[in-house]
Parts: sequence; structure tokens; C-alpha cells
Amino acid sequence: MVKGRLEAFSDGVIAIIITIMVLELRAPHEAALAALRPLIPVFLSYVLSFIYLGIYWNNHHHLLQAARHVNGSVLWANLHLLFWLSLIPFVTAWMGENRFAALPVALYGTVLLCNAIAYFILARRLIACHGKDSALAIALGRDFKGKVSVVIYAVAILLSFANSWLACLLYTLVAVMWLIPDRRIERAIIP
Repeated sequence: MVKGRLEAFSDGVIAIIITIMVLELRAPHEAALAALRPLIPVFLSYVLSFIYLGIYWNNHHHLLQAARHVNGSVLWANLHLLFWLSLIPFVTAWMGENRFAALPVALYGTVLLCNAIAYFILARRLIACHGKDSALAIALGRDFKGKVSVVIYAVAILLSFANSWLACLLYTLVAVMWLIPDRRIERAIIP
């Protein structure tokens, strides 16, 4: 199967997720700067989640650029990833509205962890579709960054009950790790 529909559908879903997330930002009814202060946790949650969605969109784009075709298992793995991405607006809003309380921060991390696992599954399904000696398989290699991310998420989820701000710092650390562009796929597909 060609991959064009999968790419277009995924781009559309991610755009809708971002739109839903921004609609959760409510303007205060007062015109004073002080009216913005209560919105700071909501805005910080939004910024972190927007960065995460941007990272997933970027890496998803690169992943599919390296793919020549897809099959049914790739389509389902992609839907699995989109499911977990679609929960980001909910956990973002809950975490921000509750000023980074332990349980919302832990659930936020759980959704991030599930997204990471879903992305890993998608990558493995694409490798299975193209072969273990394909350019995609070689480019992804052992996926050290992906594995380290999962460990950091797991630690942060547990830590959120003791110190939710430190857990959020770890979520931010993972985002910063992925903000540095991953050139493995570009090097593998661009001669």
C-alpha cells in the first residue's frame, strides 16, 4: 500500500489535536495583567505539550519519509500512536488546571510513556514491513534515545507523587533531548 493517505491522515489528526489543545486556553474576563497569573500553569502545560506534539509530528514525518510503503499492521500501529497523541489535550488541561498536582502530572507522564511505546511499535512495524536490512532499520539502529526516554518517563511518573515539579522537569528533559534533531533517518535516505 502507498503511504500517502497514512501521512495525510496523521497530519490532519495532529493538527486537530493541537487545535483542541489551544481551545482550552481561556482568556480572562479582566483586562489586568494580574488576571493572567492564574493561567500560568495552564500556559506552561500547553507549551510543553505543543513541543511534544511538534516533536512527534517531526519524527513521524521523518519516519514515513524513510518508508517506501505500508501494510495493515503499520496502519494499526499508526492508529495506536494517534490514539495516545489524542489524549494529550486532556492530560494537558487537567495538569494545568490543577497546578501540577501529583495525580494529573503522573497521568500526563503515563500518556507520554504510552506515546513513546506506541511510536516504538510503529517504528518496529515499519522495519518489519521493509526488512531488518532496510535503510529505515539501519537508520533507527538501537534507538538509544527512545529507550532512555521510556526510562525517564517511568522514573518521572513514580517521582510525581513525591515531587511533581521534578517530574515535570524530567518530562521537559526528554523534550529537550528530542528537540535536538535526530539526523539518523535524514542521513540514511538522503545520499
